[in-house]
Amino acid sequence: MGAVKLQLPLPKNVDGVTQDPNPDFSFDALLVELNSIEKKLNASSKFPIPFTKTESRQLSASKDNSRRGFVMQVSDDDVEDMDRDTKHEVGDHFLMGGKRFSCDEIYLSDSDQSEEGLHIELQRDLMDKVGLVESALSEFTNEHQLTIAEEMRDQLSALEAELMDESEKLASTLERVERNTEAQREMNRKFDMQYQRKIAEALDDHLTAVQRDHEHKSQIEERKIRDDAAREEAKRKEKALQEEKARQERIRAEAKVQARLEAERVEREKAAAQEAERKAAKEAAAAAEKKTSESLTTAHSEASKVSKESSQPVRPISDGPKHLAGNTIRVTENAQKLEEKRLTVYNEIAAQNEALGLGSNKAYRKYEMEIARRIKTITGSKENVRVKADELLKLISGSTCPQSISIAMFAQKVVSLCVNPTGSFNSAVYAYARVIVHVTSKVPLAMDILIAELNKVCIYTVPKYIIYSEAAFQTKEAYYKAIGYAEEDGKIESTDSYVDHLSAYMKLYGALVQTEVDGCQNLHGLREGWAWIARFLNVFPANLYTAAALQAFLEMAGFALHRRYKTQFRKLLDVIAKDFLPALKDRGDATLMKVTVNLRSYIESNQFLNEPEGWRLRNSLESHNFTPDSDHDQQYRYQQNRYHY
Repeated sequence: MGAVKLQLPLPKNVDGVTQDPNPDFSFDALLVELNSIEKKLNASSKFPIPFTKTESRQLSASKDNSRRGFVMQVSDDDVEDMDRDTKHEVGDHFLMGGKRFSCDEIYLSDSDQSEEGLHIELQRDLMDKVGLVESALSEFTNEHQLTIAEEMRDQLSALEAELMDESEKLASTLERVERNTEAQREMNRKFDMQYQRKIAEALDDHLTAVQRDHEHKSQIEERKIRDDAAREEAKRKEKALQEEKARQERIRAEAKVQARLEAERVEREKAAAQEAERKAAKEAAAAAEKKTSESLTTAHSEASKVSKESSQPVRPISDGPKHLAGNTIRVTENAQKLEEKRLTVYNEIAAQNEALGLGSNKAYRKYEMEIARRIKTITGSKENVRVKADELLKLISGSTCPQSISIAMFAQKVVSLCVNPTGSFNSAVYAYARVIVHVTSKVPLAMDILIAELNKVCIYTVPKYIIYSEAAFQTKEAYYKAIGYAEEDGKIESTDSYVDHLSAYMKLYGALVQTEVDGCQNLHGLREGWAWIARFLNVFPANLYTAAALQAFLEMAGFALHRRYKTQFRKLLDVIAKDFLPALKDRGDATLMKVTVNLRSYIESNQFLNEPEGWRLRNSLESHNFTPDSDHDQQYRYQQNRYHY
């Protein structure tokens, strides 16, 4: 008997569940699969919906379990009884000789109408072609499949409803979470406000404590100032007493000089009388003796003149270029008045020191070496600056040496640091300036003497400029000496060497004017630095010397000037960039290239915004391998600069 296999359409998958059974399933296998699906649905759902089972699921119990799928068999006798028309009508749907036939055109649909039409068509075809039993079996199978499909749709609807319910629960949960989050944020904002209030209260308490501490320190400083004033008054009285003693000594010395001159006069008269007597005795011998006497008298007069000139005090600063012919000096009126005022004080101190024996007393030389040693060992640490300033104040205010002499020594030794500037000078120049401010705030006269010393060796610190003129200067060497070139072994130093120590003088001056020390008043502070740069731009031409002076000053004081004057300082830099630098470039001098590039880089890269190296002192005291320059060479170079002003 041939077998006919009924194939169903491909299964559909919905949410991981197969809607229609596998077409190769047997009837028993189909039942097993349905039971498995039911168990899975009941396990995954909170509300199990059991399948409604019918007796049709048990029909296959009495059948042969070895059959797979829906197989229709037609016996050979039945085939023979069919007439030829019937065989022709069956066509491709039946396979002769017991072979199976397939129903590929039969499928199940979700639409009830299509299922009903398919069922009717299938039933009609089967009844007409194969008989009643097979048709009934096919109809029963189709009804069972429709029932299973309906149950599957119900299960899917239940699953969809459950999914919607879960979605609503999730939305509700998310809403609660958002409400809780917002409540937490509000609580955090309240905590932040409370914390900020506490911080503000703590800051207010701290500021109050700082103010109380500042007031306490101010009271201490006031008491210290009063004590210092009392000590200064006592020192002034002592100084007046010493000056009176010095005056008496000077009077006695002048009396001795007059007595010596009188004795010399008497001796000259005696010699003249003897000469007259010898002249009367012998005419020729008298003539020769007269000639000899005249030569001796001339030599004596020259010697007396040289002796008097060597005993005169150091010539004042104003003895230099002011007498030059023509308009050879460029300086503002205010700068000239201030310079003359400082010169007057300087000359008075120089005369007083000369009367006290400065230069001839060996004890003063030892005192000078002590001051020089303190100045040379200044380093860039807070502790070192404090200690050296205190030591210098004790030396200057001590009773061993007159204060006018110690002030002059202090000023000369500080300025002599610039004669041979080294790397240690550049790194410690701000420390030197702090020590100067410490000392001069207690001894104001020292500031005037120090600035006067700087004006003597470097006219650009005034600021003042001397123009070369053949009418005023016979040679170039005379002009070089007038502007501060040093002379050694009869030769004028090189321009590079002159520019080096010119820059060092300006660096010291720039560091001094920008220095501010708590508890101390800078008598030549930022206000003077601002006046200097304004006067510089008003009177100075653009050349190598003025450019080097400007560069050194800006490197030291530009940072502090910008902090104080801000926009106004930038305007001055704009003037330098638009007027001074183009004037340098127009000169066409190759030696100006380096300083021009440095100035332009300083302005364009805003280097004045950066804190200079060494500006902030170190907290700790560090040891340094310090090897001072030869005092003889340094003093020689310094004296050359002073006297060639």
